[in-house]
Amino acid sequence: GRGARGARRRRAAMLNDAGENVDLYIPRKCSWTGKIISCSDHSSVQVNVAHLDENGVYSTGQYSTFALAGDVRSQGTSDSALDLLWQKKKVEIGQ
Repeated sequence: GRGARGARRRRAAMLNDAGENVDLYIPRKCSWTGKIISCSDHSSVQVNVAHLDENGVYSTGQYSTFALAGDVRSQGTSDSALDLLWQKKKVEIGQ
């Protein structure tokens, strides 16, 4: 047989029914700092904020997603960061 040097390395991949690779790692960006959140940042969070209708009810099925890195959370600025991010987003979506 072929030794370790001559063998081709095969990566295990998860494929969907169409044969497309679906297990790609897609890094997130911190919505506040714009920095990439590493896969080892276990204190980062991702928050979905619902878009409400004119009666204040979540019936539209739409939401905005914000990601906050662990260093933002550890500095104690995540509350104000999320508030300011949502204020900007509300103007963009007209809510």
